[in-house]
Amino acid sequence: MRRDGRLGVGIIGAGRVGPVIGAALAGAGHAITGITGGSDDDRASAVLPDVPVLDPLEVVRRSELVVLAVPRAELPGLVQGLADIGAWQMGQLVLHTDASFGIEVLRPAAEKGAIPLAVHPAMAFTGTTIDLRQLAASYAAVTAPPAVLPIAQALAVELGCEPVVVAEDDRPAYAEAIETASAFSRQIVHQATGLLRGIGVENPGGYLSALVRSTVDQALNEATPAIPDLPPED
Repeated sequence: MRRDGRLGVGIIGAGRVGPVIGAALAGAGHAITGITGGSDDDRASAVLPDVPVLDPLEVVRRSELVVLAVPRAELPGLVQGLADIGAWQMGQLVLHTDASFGIEVLRPAAEKGAIPLAVHPAMAFTGTTIDLRQLAASYAAVTAPPAVLPIAQALAVELGCEPVVVAEDDRPAYAEAIETASAFSRQIVHQATGLLRGIGVENPGGYLSALVRSTVDQALNEATPAIPDLPPED
């Protein structure tokens, strides 16, 4: 790690999440060393202009912090594969962004001396710079070994999120909560807009926008415990 705390950051995964995470960290003063190619390189380059596109091994070689933002099914094999070819470096920070996994999935990297971190921003990514504003209003689940937990929390803050520590054993329940909220919200909106479209309502998404947002906000407020009033001081 550099003395000023700034890191060379490499991104493996050029989908909706990776480039935005890179842009947020670049905004916090870190240097983006490279990003792997993806299915939509034009969108990634719009979020991270002038960042070289490299293969995963070169991204790891150049970086002090490696962000793994790949599909869930690919993550274990990617970590193990890079370990098998001796890519991970002693003292290198390795961070993944998946909700389901804690740091156990990063064990092959940790066994090579890397420092495992799991940071999941609780939001739906579009893969555009719009997400940078949304990050600033989001929380992030953070899982890390106790000695380096402050590093994971600091990186979450630099993304713009408020960090919330989630224990390794609690990651499955956390992931279920995230998936439930995401899937049911999407399903209900699609069902309701389909009904309105069926009776001829134009722009059903726009019609329901205020209703859905206000209803969700109300439900979230009801789920948040009230802070009791403090007794008056003598």
